[in-house]
Amino acid sequence: MLTVLIETKNSEEGLARTLASLVPGAVDGVIRDVIVCDCGSTDETHHVAEHAGCHFVTEGIADAVKQAKGDWLLILEPGARLSEGWIEPVVHHVSKSTIAAQFSRAKAARAPFLSRVFSRNRALANGLLIQRRQAAALAKSARDAESLASGLATKRLSAEIVPAQA
Repeated sequence: MLTVLIETKNSEEGLARTLASLVPGAVDGVIRDVIVCDCGSTDETHHVAEHAGCHFVTEGIADAVKQAKGDWLLILEPGARLSEGWIEPVVHHVSKSTIAAQFSRAKAARAPFLSRVFSRNRALANGLLIQRRQAAALAKSARDAESLASGLATKRLSAEIVPAQA
């Protein structure tokens, strides 16, 4: 059903945290495969991905999207953690909709108002759930996962995410 795509660079600790939050989805059969798209790591990111059974690619986001097995991609930043209960809203969305979606930010992870106003928003801070064919079309001109998600109209899911630290 889903392919999880995580773009990394020296992200061994963050990758481990993100992968741990995906375990319930793998157990329930929602996650078909996980692709770690590495952008030149010099730490142990490769070993973390290998030990978790992830497919590891270094050719870029377009190649990672081409290798995805699922009809939908769940693109996450390393260090982001999906909150408990994320599976049902995601399954409901992919069965009923064709529009891309993002997670709601967990209440405990929301920054104060002024911090949100004056900070740079990351397009993947709340993850991205997108059809593989739409991602493939966008990946042709995207230099990375962040630029693939930038400016994309999305629906907000009721499932929550704790974003990676910037």
